[in-house]
Amino acid sequence: MEPEGVDGDAPSAVEPDGVEGDAPSAAEADGVEGAADADAAGAEGSGGGVDGQDEGAAESGGPDASADAEGSGGADGAPADESGAHSGAGDDGGAGATGAGIPGQSGEAGAAAGGLSEAAAELAAQKVERERIARRKAERTAPVEAGAKLSGTAADLLAAVRAVEGGEKPPSRYFDDAPAAPRRTPAPAPAPAAERPRTAPRPPAPAEAVAAVRALLARTGGPEAVAAKAAEALGEDAAGRLTEDPWQLLSVPGVRPTQADGFARALLGADCGPGDERRTAALVAWLLAQAALKGHTALEASVLTGALGQYAVPDPAEALEQAIGDGDVLVFQEPVGEPVAEGEEQPVRILVGPEGLALAEESLADGLARLVNTFGEAADPAEWAKAAPGDGAAAELIRAVAGHGLVTHTGGEAARAEPLALLATARALGLRAWLACHTPATRDAAGEGAATVAGLLAGTEGPGRDQDGQLALDLLVVTDAPQLDVESAAALVESVPDGARLVLSGDPAVLGSAGPGRVFADVLAARACPGLASRVPDPGPLGELVSGVGAGELLAVEAPGKEVVIVPVRDAGEAVHRTVQLVSESVPRAFGIPAEGVQVITPGHGGSAGTRALNAALKERLNPGPGRFGGFDPGDRIVYVPSPGRALPGRVVTADAEGLHLDCPGAGGRVVVPKERVESAVRHGWAVTAHQAVGSRWPGVVVVLPGDAADALSRDWVYTAFGRAERHLSVVHGVDQALPRAVAEVTAKPRTTRLSGLLRALTAAAAAGDRPE
Repeated sequence: MEPEGVDGDAPSAVEPDGVEGDAPSAAEADGVEGAADADAAGAEGSGGGVDGQDEGAAESGGPDASADAEGSGGADGAPADESGAHSGAGDDGGAGATGAGIPGQSGEAGAAAGGLSEAAAELAAQKVERERIARRKAERTAPVEAGAKLSGTAADLLAAVRAVEGGEKPPSRYFDDAPAAPRRTPAPAPAPAAERPRTAPRPPAPAEAVAAVRALLARTGGPEAVAAKAAEALGEDAAGRLTEDPWQLLSVPGVRPTQADGFARALLGADCGPGDERRTAALVAWLLAQAALKGHTALEASVLTGALGQYAVPDPAEALEQAIGDGDVLVFQEPVGEPVAEGEEQPVRILVGPEGLALAEESLADGLARLVNTFGEAADPAEWAKAAPGDGAAAELIRAVAGHGLVTHTGGEAARAEPLALLATARALGLRAWLACHTPATRDAAGEGAATVAGLLAGTEGPGRDQDGQLALDLLVVTDAPQLDVESAAALVESVPDGARLVLSGDPAVLGSAGPGRVFADVLAARACPGLASRVPDPGPLGELVSGVGAGELLAVEAPGKEVVIVPVRDAGEAVHRTVQLVSESVPRAFGIPAEGVQVITPGHGGSAGTRALNAALKERLNPGPGRFGGFDPGDRIVYVPSPGRALPGRVVTADAEGLHLDCPGAGGRVVVPKERVESAVRHGWAVTAHQAVGSRWPGVVVVLPGDAADALSRDWVYTAFGRAERHLSVVHGVDQALPRAVAEVTAKPRTTRLSGLLRALTAAAAAGDRPE
């Protein structure tokens, strides 16, 4: 069963069903490490799943699959259209996916989504980003700082890093394991929030451009199904660009290295080789993009060179040096472990990452530090104290916010009352206070003064912006903070004015963000601000069960009211049958919860009991129809993914020449999805992955765990899935001992990020009175 994935989970998944599968398989923690294996070796579809890949998708790993298959932790989010990738599957041969011309490559099955996120691409395209990059390049020309207390190999390495950043070619020993001192380069000043581009669906490519690409792919045996996406990604002259550099096909979502290699062989013939600079540059970008889908904002240099070696690159270290020297990626050093005594060398790790994510992470760190350092009391502390009498958790949070510009708050579902109390108190004191959350349902439950993060950034919700382009508020409370990816978090923090207060609140045990980064976890780890942990336990048998999972133990809870029911099954067919029965009959009859109030959650999109199979069975039972509109009928329950990482529930209203009409409260009501985007942006929604469900709750939840989902389970996945139930939880259980083992032993997959280190450095600099300008 493919694990979920990235999906943005949302369909984002839709992914191509899967990006995950893709390569880096890996990524996981290492991101990419296995990557090649999955591909070169044959990914063949395998599983892992990602979603789709039919996987595909990054789902599993993806978003990490975090979705990762969910399991992971990850980045799930980026959609990947199911559409074209599948084509790849058959490409194994067709596109030359066999590998014959490029050693080390083998067949492939299934296409997975790849490529940089749309947000990163748009960032790079904007004038404001070009200005930032120019400032960064100017900074790189500065000489190595004196007083770094380095000598020997460490000093040589530091000099090599600076040389690389300045565009010079470094010595090969740059990639040795010798430690180096941390680099202290001020991050570029953040651009005004109003100028920061927002992620949005790209317009369809011109028909002539699509036709030219399709003709080129047909002539070379390439995957014709990706023609539209290629024209969209590469522009009107996509065919010409592909002819000049066939490996640019790798920048198209849904294309894998074996397909790009086959296409290149067809165009270049004997001139096509595994060490071609165009190929190695494309592979570096593709591997980093796959890692981003799994939640990483950077990768260790050794991991990246190892992955390049798996793809038969003759000299991986030289290939990476070339990519760094050409400015395709950036290189960083990060201290490892505790600070060492004077005179000793500080161990470091060398990280490589894309410019867009590096800028976002540094901008976010600067923005958080700015809020701490510009904090001004917008109300009399004595008034705050009067408004927060007693020793309760809510009062403690209110007092902390009264005296600090940045505060973190952790807790489970019951702890959500504390940020709401803070919001009410601040508004009563006359402050312009707003709460930002992950889903429309949470926004609606919070009432006045609440908006979704997406709505705030888009300007469709919230207080509006002042003349400087910043949010007109004094306090912003962000709930569901673990769902913030680094790009949306940077945009949000840049929008908070100097002197305002920011509170990041959430449950650190749930699955991580769909996009790259681990913002909330990194802020907690940096300890750069006061942090409060709620002591309020989630109530009842469901609260006891979920709390136990968070602690690594699957408890046998007493549930006299049948709040928790275990339904054992022998195989996937029985799992689908029992799930349909529970949703349509048992839960409504026993608990008075209508079928519309019951949500099915499963680890992946593919497989015999994944979301696709379950949705098909549930549609047949709850809203039968011929699927006249791209597989959908009026009344169908759906998940709509307007952009990577956003999964919005809704229903189909009708369809016409314009496209599929949806009733989607999270997108402002009525939405029309053009016909060409339906396949990649809309999925049936009776059954979803845990990553798609995070941030929402339903009266009744049915969690389906078929036998082939055992490898996709992890503690954070189980915690998230079980925690979506308000009144009743049914677990369709077919994984035997894999469930308690996952809860006890399989923790969230780590993500490689830089935010925690950046925040620590800024905090230390401020404490030493040496804060960069």
